[in-house]
Amino acid sequence: MTRDWSMKKRRPVRRKKIAPLLVDLENALDIDLEVDGAFLEMAEYGPWTMVLVDKIAKAIEVQNELQERFVFLTLRGFLEHEHAAKWVEVDHGAIPFLMKGADCMVAGVHGADQGIEIGDLVWIRDMTHKRPLAIGWAIMEGNQMVEETKGKGIKTLHWVGDELWDMEL
Repeated sequence: MTRDWSMKKRRPVRRKKIAPLLVDLENALDIDLEVDGAFLEMAEYGPWTMVLVDKIAKAIEVQNELQERFVFLTLRGFLEHEHAAKWVEVDHGAIPFLMKGADCMVAGVHGADQGIEIGDLVWIRDMTHKRPLAIGWAIMEGNQMVEETKGKGIKTLHWVGDELWDMEL
């Protein structure tokens, strides 16, 4: 599935204006974004709000079904923060399906961050290389995803096949 969205209303922002958003992201994923001195921009991309750091889409702000706002790294952002929390590891059998935007089934899950709760945004990585493959909403808790053998574990939101993966503007 290819999205026909485009980047709109792109504008520079001051760090102090988006500092609360960045602090929430750093706390949720237990990372340090290191954006001091970087050129920060915000833009609309379909229903998402993008945060661009030095012209690269690094974070997205999305809403869940209850219209609550969440901020999370893009796949490009996870390349620089591969030790971030909220991860789920899948085997090589799941990768072709995830690359086409399929939801993540628990049969392919081999490991998960134990801090994941139902409704959390999570990132999916391959178990061998630890490279990001997709982002989605957790349908199960982290330990349950590893233990279960049938069913859907993650509703995919953004995946490697998306045009956002290579977005460098």
